[in-house]
Amino acid sequence: MSGNYRPRRRHAAPGSTQKGTAASGRARRPPQADPRRTAYDVLAAVRGRSAYANLLLPKLRSERGLTGRDAALATELAYGTLRGQGTYDAVLAACSDRALDKLDPPVLDILRLGTHQLLNTRVGAHAAVATSVDLAKSVVGPRVAGYVNAVLRRVATRDLDAWLDIVAPDPETDRDGYLAVRYSHPRWIVGAYRAALGDGSDAAGEDAVTELEAALAAGNARPRVTLAAFPAGPPRADVMPENADPGRWSPYAFTLRSGDPAPLIESGAAAVQDEGSQLAAIALARAPVGAADGADGASPAGAERWLDLCAGPGGKSRLLYGLAAAAPDSPRGATLAAAELHPHRAALVAEALARPGPDGLPPHTVIVADGTKPPWPEGTFDRVLVDAPCSGLGALRRRPEARWRKSEEDLKELTALQRDLLRSALTAVRPGGVVAYVTCSPVPAETSDVVTDVLASAPGAELLDAPEVLSAVTGLGAADPRFAQLWPHRHGTDAIFIALLRRGKE
Repeated sequence: MSGNYRPRRRHAAPGSTQKGTAASGRARRPPQADPRRTAYDVLAAVRGRSAYANLLLPKLRSERGLTGRDAALATELAYGTLRGQGTYDAVLAACSDRALDKLDPPVLDILRLGTHQLLNTRVGAHAAVATSVDLAKSVVGPRVAGYVNAVLRRVATRDLDAWLDIVAPDPETDRDGYLAVRYSHPRWIVGAYRAALGDGSDAAGEDAVTELEAALAAGNARPRVTLAAFPAGPPRADVMPENADPGRWSPYAFTLRSGDPAPLIESGAAAVQDEGSQLAAIALARAPVGAADGADGASPAGAERWLDLCAGPGGKSRLLYGLAAAAPDSPRGATLAAAELHPHRAALVAEALARPGPDGLPPHTVIVADGTKPPWPEGTFDRVLVDAPCSGLGALRRRPEARWRKSEEDLKELTALQRDLLRSALTAVRPGGVVAYVTCSPVPAETSDVVTDVLASAPGAELLDAPEVLSAVTGLGAADPRFAQLWPHRHGTDAIFIALLRRGKE
């Protein structure tokens, strides 16, 4: 939660004396500068044009001059409503005399926004209902005001726990259905998480919370901003501001307790990057390569050649570039090529790599190319990163709308592409070279299944022990103990999967 808008359990009914936003204050505010209207505009853009909330919201806050409490409220309402959409729809279905799929989409967005305020914030019930009615009049017109008022007044008669007792399936007979409503995740994602984690328990006793529940709950928690110092630049301690804490796992990571990261980013001293994403790049840089004759050793050509196969928008490329420049086994530093299919994303990679840094860095190249049909010869590189396009189900705390955009059917197309990219990477790397296969997803269909399938058709390729390479990181257990699977509830990172493969001698 953001700012002073924290979850609570009980709410006053409409018409109570609990304080909310004053109607006179709302009347004086320009409509577009209202934090509720800003949150609504984010929801509408996410629904109507598949916008990304984490990109659109900061832009709207800046354009509309929202700061302080107003910015915090807009952020909480937008992200909180997107996270809780599944739960809120179950409640709204019980409170509405019309089927939700028959409602005009703007009306449903406004009802979800109001329900989040009623069930999961400190906004007073009267204010939550009244401002939602005002928003409906402004967006849709007065004809829906009575309906919005009636539905939200019904929502306000109970708190969240009481509603869950009514609308969620019985956990004894339909555990996954209960968890889907309780933690606002599609049922298929609950099942996929269960397959990745098993159903072990973190604690004993009647009140024990399973690890599956902990993982689902972590997907609804808003993380701090995490940044990465540049490995070939000043040490992390010299880059971190006073309001920051060092990361738990990566030697380059730090998080901000408060404040704006923009000055650090604009200066090139740091870049926003999840700590799990940093560990993926670090794992590739640390993995032992073999010489062309099969023995351990550096590239026969001296300076190693590294490739980021799916580089956009450039976060991992930037860190890889710094790691390559500081490569200890190559006196001239390793060179980096960053390939990206889409020109506009390739431009973002070039921008990320052009940020200020120390003089004398080794060269880098940005290539617009299809990683499945590469322009480089076979065996060109020593290390290749495949940060494969995926469902993004490991980053739901940062991109809450992703859970509602993907379906189980979507994975079929994604996993075919993932296999093609991993095979291409194994061809691009020289014998003895290393490939890191990385996804921001814990779902087996996108992680272990892909690696196991490709290895079966790649004679001579071997699976390295990724947890051993990342030996300082604990709790990395996965389907195969040689895979590394990070989790928000275990590691405080996105749910990043890392597998390291070494190409054998032909």
